[in-house]
Amino acid sequence: MYDAASTGSSLAVDTARTSPARRTGKTARSPWNRRNPYPATVVRNELLSGPGSAKEVRHLELDLGDSGITYEPGDGIGIAPTNDPALVDLLLARLRAVGDEIIADRKATYTLREALTSRYEIGAPSKYLVRVVAERTGHPELARLLDAGDPQALDAWLHGLDVLDLLDLDPTFTPTPEELLEELSPLAHREYSMSSSPRVHGDTVHITMATVRYRVADRDRGGVCSTHLADRCAPGDTVPVFISPNKKFRLPADDVSAIMIGPGTGIAPFRGFLHERAAAGAPGGNWLFFGDQHRGHDYLYAEELDRFVTDGLLDRLDLAFSRDQEHKIYVQDRMCEHGGELFAWLEAGAHLYVCGDATTMADDVDAALHEIVAEHGGLEPDQAVAYVDRLRAENRYSRDVY
Repeated sequence: MYDAASTGSSLAVDTARTSPARRTGKTARSPWNRRNPYPATVVRNELLSGPGSAKEVRHLELDLGDSGITYEPGDGIGIAPTNDPALVDLLLARLRAVGDEIIADRKATYTLREALTSRYEIGAPSKYLVRVVAERTGHPELARLLDAGDPQALDAWLHGLDVLDLLDLDPTFTPTPEELLEELSPLAHREYSMSSSPRVHGDTVHITMATVRYRVADRDRGGVCSTHLADRCAPGDTVPVFISPNKKFRLPADDVSAIMIGPGTGIAPFRGFLHERAAAGAPGGNWLFFGDQHRGHDYLYAEELDRFVTDGLLDRLDLAFSRDQEHKIYVQDRMCEHGGELFAWLEAGAHLYVCGDATTMADDVDAALHEIVAEHGGLEPDQAVAYVDRLRAENRYSRDVY
């Protein structure tokens, strides 16, 4: 059976600190929630992807201390981020403000800097602000898009732009701080799938996160939460968190097999699943499909996964690194290559899980599943649809996509 401590010091775990509640894996009611997040301490913040990767994927560990927070594999963790201080400074300058101006609303009194840092979304403009800017400035393109009533076209035009970009459409337009804040959305939490096991990782929660970075109009931009965690959360810092239960993404009974499809950061919950099943001594079979661009740079948790295979926890590990050969290969291609065996696992009662990109991957995997069921089950297309629908109805086909 897999030995969690043998994966090396960089991702070592401390099972001695596991509380009885976490050993049972039962989720208990907690005083810490969306409105009252717990200040978890950053224990580790490491780069997982290699230097040649097109992505920046990080492994973070957050200490829950004596919070009493419990969770189950498959749950998510909500994180309250703060905005980029550089963007806050630029906005203050644009508003001709210094930041210590006092702002009051129905709930509290705080400074303008605090409002722009931790209370309002400034990384993406709200639709309310878009309309106000269009009305106050008469910007022709923005006015045309609003008049057309095409939300998708408007979203495409606004993609990658922030509040400062919108204000800069007309340099003569300078709202008061109160006018601006009135049109902004509250700064929302971001949610990540946890990549840890309550049985194995004790009072810590692990996150496998892709850092979003891009450049528009000569300014570096990034995902509000991902760059906050990557750049401004070092070991010893605290991050406000709460657990977001995902009751539709749970491990099956110990004696039931699991097929897990999680390319890229979609590996996150399945790392937690595998550690949990190893610690529980679960006899059910485990089959993982993982992929990304290059094996040399993007094989996340390679040592752990390879050891899971060596120790017999993973019955099958099928990898798909799309850019390592002339023709791109994805996880859905690996599924079809082994379609007969995959269908046999389903027929024997296995549960199938998918985690990761909702834009293309999840649909491609779903299409491959229907093809496999039709081909190896000898079913007509409508019968294959009914078969997959039955898997869903029985909670044997679960997706956590984003």
